[in-house]
Parts: sequence; C-alpha cells; structure tokens
Amino acid sequence: MKELTRTEAAEFLRSHDNYCILTHRRPDGDTLGSAAALCRGLRTIGKNAYILENPEITDKYRNLHDGLTETMCQADATVVSVDVASEKLLNAEFAALLPRLELLIDHHGSNTYFAPQGIVDAGSAACGELVYDILMELGVEMDKSTAEALYTAITADTGCFRYSNTTAHTLRTAAACLEAGADTYRINKALFETNRMSRLKMEAYLAQHLELHANGTIALALIPLEAEHECGVGEDDMESISNFARNVEGVQLAVTFRTDKTGATKLSVRSAPGYDASKVCAALGGGGHVAAAGARVECGQTEAREKILEILSQQGYL
Repeated sequence: MKELTRTEAAEFLRSHDNYCILTHRRPDGDTLGSAAALCRGLRTIGKNAYILENPEITDKYRNLHDGLTETMCQADATVVSVDVASEKLLNAEFAALLPRLELLIDHHGSNTYFAPQGIVDAGSAACGELVYDILMELGVEMDKSTAEALYTAITADTGCFRYSNTTAHTLRTAAACLEAGADTYRINKALFETNRMSRLKMEAYLAQHLELHANGTIALALIPLEAEHECGVGEDDMESISNFARNVEGVQLAVTFRTDKTGATKLSVRSAPGYDASKVCAALGGGGHVAAAGARVECGQTEAREKILEILSQQGYL
C-alpha cells in the first residue's frame, strides 16, 4: 500500500467527485462519527458523497447518519474506508467492494494495508482526528453537525479523554469541534453517563463472575449468551463493556469474552501501560492498539479461555 500524508490524502479526495464510505462491523462511535464527518465535509466542497448503510448500526448512533446513507454503492463511486484496520472487519455485505476500495483512513497500528493507498497514523487517538486534519487540508469550514460527528468519534475512542491515547492534538481537535458548535455535554452524557437497567444488570453479573489471576493484575470476564439474554442487553448496552474489568482496582490487563452469532468467541483486551493488548491478540490473529485490541477465535468461550491463559503465560503475564 502506498502510504499518504494528510495533504496527499486530501489531494486524492479533491480529485474525485463521487464517494462511497465504508465503516466496520459492530460499528462504534469512531467509525460512524468519522464517516459522517468525512461525508459532510466532502459535500461541503461540492462532492457527491454518501455512507454505505451499515446493517449493524445501533440506535445510539443512528442519528449521526441521518440523510447521509445509501443502501447500494454506485458503479462509478470511489470507495473509501474509515477506521477499518483489516478487510476482516468489514461487514460481509461490504466484501464485494474490496476490489474497488481505493483509499483507507485509519489509526490502528495493526492495519493490514488492504487498499492500494491510504493514511494510517497510530499516533492518533481516534480516526476522527485524522479525518479532521484531512478536512482542514481540504479547506472545509466545520458546521455544527460535522463538529458533533467528529467530537463523537474522538470522545468515544478516548473514553471522554480518560485513556492514555489522548494527546494534545486530540484535545485541540476536540476544542475545534466545541468552537464550531458541538454540543459536547449532550454527547458525553449520552455516551458515558446514561445506562439502561439492562446494562447495570450486566455489570452486576460481571462483578459476581469476574476471574482474577496473577495477584489481581489479570482479569477474565466471560459473558455467555445466556447471561446476555437474562440481562436483556442489546449492542448499545454492551458498548465499552470490555472496559469494565480493566477498571477494577489492581487490574492491569483484562480480557472480555463474548459469543457471536456463529458460535465463535470475540475477545476484547484492554491493558494499562507496561502491558500490551495488541501482542496478546496478535497471537490469535487479531490486532489493535497497545492499550486496546481484539481477536476472534473459532471456538467456544471455555476453549478460548484456555488459549488466552496459555498466551498470557507464554508472554510472562501469568
């Protein structure tokens, strides 16, 4: 893949006129906010741009994409992905578009460089930071909606600026969003201070069933489907659930286990400085950041637990 600078990425976007933007499966605030901001920014400079409708988008973020989506990618569209670290993270419905993908914009150090060209900056706390920089290169003047999309992307991936990935540039970008009219209180309240009772029941379940190892520095949180059904949680409730175990006093690395619709196990790893979540997940074919990474294994949670314990032991964490 040809690696582009922010200026070169902007030049590429300026040189085409019709864009289809892709987001990743189980979409979070960063991929959805980045896509919305990029789409709005491109429209501002006279381009035809839309986001390919993600079938897994949840109610928490649906309003970000109001008026911005299409159900099919036009034959003449230039395809761009945002916040997608690997082709494996695209929805199955988007797989047919991989040969048409021309540009990727991402911030994961584990990116597999699956497009002919792109910009990957692992130093950016959120893909939204990169999108902001590119929009500034394009001369876009942010309106309130674009600013709120970008702010959602950034605050979601930094835990409201609490995570170690937050930089001075992160805060300057957030400040620019605030100056452009973003209602930051409303966004943060919705993302970090509002929980349904089903979410609280799930947290209570985790508190009762959490496994602690290595004198409390390693935590395993197994969430069987039965527990999800009993608590009544949906995907909005489960967003950031992987942080729960990491927030327990003394825990330096936490692994959360969930079962997907195929019966495979999805692993989310969160770690403190001195521990490497991406290294743990790489051993299982996954990836991500040093502090936050993920992997998927074709087995049930019991077997996945044994695999993780073996990897943690091999890597000196147990």
